[in-house]
Amino acid sequence: MIIHAMDISLEGVAPLTHSGLIRAQGEDAAKFLHGQLTNDFSLLGLSEARLAGFCNAKGRLQASFIGFKRSHTDILLLCSPDLLAATCKRLSMFVLRAKVKLADASAEFVVYGLAGSAVAEASRDIADYKTTAWAKFDVAGISLINLYPADGVPRALWVAPVGTPAPAGALMTAERWAWGEVRSGIATVTQPVFEAFVPQMLNYESVGGVNFKKGCYPGQEVVARSQFRGTLKRRAYLAHADQALKAGDELFAPDDASQPCGMVVQAAPAPGGGFDALVSMQISAFEAGGVHALGAAGPLLSLQPAPYPLLADI
Repeated sequence: MIIHAMDISLEGVAPLTHSGLIRAQGEDAAKFLHGQLTNDFSLLGLSEARLAGFCNAKGRLQASFIGFKRSHTDILLLCSPDLLAATCKRLSMFVLRAKVKLADASAEFVVYGLAGSAVAEASRDIADYKTTAWAKFDVAGISLINLYPADGVPRALWVAPVGTPAPAGALMTAERWAWGEVRSGIATVTQPVFEAFVPQMLNYESVGGVNFKKGCYPGQEVVARSQFRGTLKRRAYLAHADQALKAGDELFAPDDASQPCGMVVQAAPAPGGGFDALVSMQISAFEAGGVHALGAAGPLLSLQPAPYPLLADI
């Protein structure tokens, strides 16, 4: 299923009641995260957010975040709830003498996903508002973070302390929001794909998720080598199937039914039927086509490039 025009089915306000939030507080919060994640947190300002990954020593993603500052000593990391506890524990192992405290703050904040006119309504009174992805705006304790669009539809995150009145807009289901997440092409690491990808296999370097000029972090050498030695063989693409897909499903090329050529990163029911998915797979298999999920006799995938230019193409 290929959607060329702005999709009116992605519209409204979605309560993201199962979002995970890790809070890093303390005068060393930014410095500490800078040394652990794939992006630059030392230079993170109050008017921007960061997409970032947390890798193991082999450069494989153990979690991904959208991180932003509520103040210079208070940073929130939005992540998949099924990885939150383990990730918070792993990060805490590296704190040592750093003046930072990490905690699960999911119960302290409410998170909404905004799409279409709901973004315009939420930003109406922001004088310096701009639509750039990862731009962040604060209004009366509320943080509004611009995301990548989905099929031309503006999207944003709305994060505020518990008890803050909900943003204005028609109710949108979490399922529909999840579909927009897929169509945006920005992957979220969840438990089924834990340690399955280096960041570039999810196109992170092309959407602001990796900073190659910052200092070391776990897996940094592998990530840099993948980028600069031409060893990257997999990329993330959009896919559609008539049958159900889910994160972790393996993909198979027609010329080799014994070895998977990729994996579903995340998937959601499509408004027009079937399932849309974000997949990471061999570039050669994408170019050849005829890829099936779950096995050689599984559902055939209709594949599309990612909805943004890759770094190598810019």
